[in-house]
Amino acid sequence: MTTLATGKVSKAPAATLATVEYELLAATVSSYVLGDSVTQFSTIIGVYLFAMGVGSWLSRFIERNVAEKFIDIELAVAIIGGASAPLLFLTFAYVSYFGLILYSMVFIIGTLVGLEIPLLMRILKDELDFKELVSKVLALDYVGALLAALMFPIFLVPKLGLNRTSLLFGMLNAAVGLWATWLLAPLIKTKRLTILRVKGFAVIVLLGIAFIKAESLTTLAEDGLFPDQIVYAKSSPYQRIVVTRGKLGHSLFLNGNLQFNSFDEYRYHEALVHPAFAAHTGEPRRVIVLGGGDGLALREILKYPSVESVTLVDLDPLMTGLSNALPALAELNKNAFSDPRVSVINADAFVWLDNTAIESFDVAIVDFPDPNNFALGKLYTTRFYNLLKAKLKPQPIYERCSD
Repeated sequence: MTTLATGKVSKAPAATLATVEYELLAATVSSYVLGDSVTQFSTIIGVYLFAMGVGSWLSRFIERNVAEKFIDIELAVAIIGGASAPLLFLTFAYVSYFGLILYSMVFIIGTLVGLEIPLLMRILKDELDFKELVSKVLALDYVGALLAALMFPIFLVPKLGLNRTSLLFGMLNAAVGLWATWLLAPLIKTKRLTILRVKGFAVIVLLGIAFIKAESLTTLAEDGLFPDQIVYAKSSPYQRIVVTRGKLGHSLFLNGNLQFNSFDEYRYHEALVHPAFAAHTGEPRRVIVLGGGDGLALREILKYPSVESVTLVDLDPLMTGLSNALPALAELNKNAFSDPRVSVINADAFVWLDNTAIESFDVAIVDFPDPNNFALGKLYTTRFYNLLKAKLKPQPIYERCSD
């Protein structure tokens, strides 16, 4: 997104605020649906930057009506970039050539963004000294990129979700394009000004309607992704949680990946918990569970009468509170979270183990998703298991005396 820091084009300097939001959105969506976040972010950012270079090169061919072209490009970025996340989700759900559409969209947006800054600099070339023009435009461009990159994971996606974040920035781009029709009015023909303003208002209204209906767009996409009826769907700052109900029971999906089906989940959770208890030489009293926010491992642990306390550490409070929102899950885990022996800590398991001084546990149960990104990958390292080992009581050694 580009903004003009001018009160009056003929007298005041200008600044740009370029956003990286669209490339972050595309990379996050592709990581969500395809996995392998390193590959997705690397390829998306590479294609986006290459496309910006192409856009900068193409700007040389725009010789007339530069101000009008700048506003048209701003509105094009608004409509294509703003709709990018919803379109990508719908495309993945309903067509088989998702990759082609993904990279085509990234290339188009990157090309349009690459066109903006050279055109803006040409518009302002008569207002500022060249050295001052380049330093101000590019400096504010990079500062804007930093702000956008920080806001994306800290505030925007956790509070708004991917679709609404995409649509919000589309509306901001359209608002900037509309604002530019007044700032650049002396450089634009009167008839064209009216057309550009009508287009700007229309884009804002369309994206605003989509922003209001964002949940419906998400539901439409997920209806195409999951074969069974969706009975629960919410986004937390950490993941997208979807629960479906079908002929075989309820299924839990995190970021599109199946975690369990109620028809046969007992096979996994019994095998996860009972061998550890069988291997313990005494009577386990204090148990720690890392992950396992669905409470199904808890259900098996609480079957042992010797257990006096269970500490469950899971990053996502929305996940550990899912039993309250979904009675079917509470029934499945036998209301494990209501047991007075259970205490829940919402924290990163790695950081919590490293920073918390706690008494030793008798048994540890680790119930994490597959390590399909670096945030999860650290939970499968030697360092992590050494931290966990330090929190476990040493097993007593029994010696048998022979006659």
